[in-house]
Amino acid sequence: MKHLVVLTGAGMSAESGIKTFRGEDGLWEGHDVMQVASPNGFASNPELVLEFYNQRRRQLLQVKPNQAHLELANLENYFKVTIITQNIDDLHERAGSTNVIHLHGELLKVRSTKDENLILEWTKDLVLGDTDHNGHQLRPHIVWFGEDVPLIEKAVTICATADKLLIIGTSLQVYPAASLMHLVPQHIPKYYIDPHPSISSTKNLTVIPEVATKGINTFISVL
Repeated sequence: MKHLVVLTGAGMSAESGIKTFRGEDGLWEGHDVMQVASPNGFASNPELVLEFYNQRRRQLLQVKPNQAHLELANLENYFKVTIITQNIDDLHERAGSTNVIHLHGELLKVRSTKDENLILEWTKDLVLGDTDHNGHQLRPHIVWFGEDVPLIEKAVTICATADKLLIIGTSLQVYPAASLMHLVPQHIPKYYIDPHPSISSTKNLTVIPEVATKGINTFISVL
């Protein structure tokens, strides 16, 4: 089977009701992102950071995959599909996709502040005093600003094997994820779905200026 590599960002889940990470003013729920999504922010005010992600976790548990998530899962009947997502929700998995790489972590998991390999499934609120078996505080299993992206090398390797590339709902401005589109073989067909695309169509790149649920149907029609 041909290998379809899919890169997804916040626009993939927006139609499910997931708020984007930050608005045009750079704030999320009134907070500077560095206060709630950085190691320094966690060290300065861990309760604020934990509640920030508790709110997002509660919201995630109330929403469902949208049609674009479902259509991507269905494409596994025709392609080997690997999804590399910047999103921390589990909507791809709930829709039925079986090969999903979360570059920026997962909201429904937590990890030890002392052992980054000690990762737990987590669907309730996370508060100060929630610890691992050694008594170390747990933190969201999220890649914060200033932290390494552990799965980026795996993503680079996967992109090199792509026969087709599909990009959905990302501004292509957040690195290192934005660099991945340049690491697929140059000659393969590439498609970019976004209602406000940051780039234009070129020889091997077709830009589809639509929201995810509409753009995925356009993409499927030209396969």
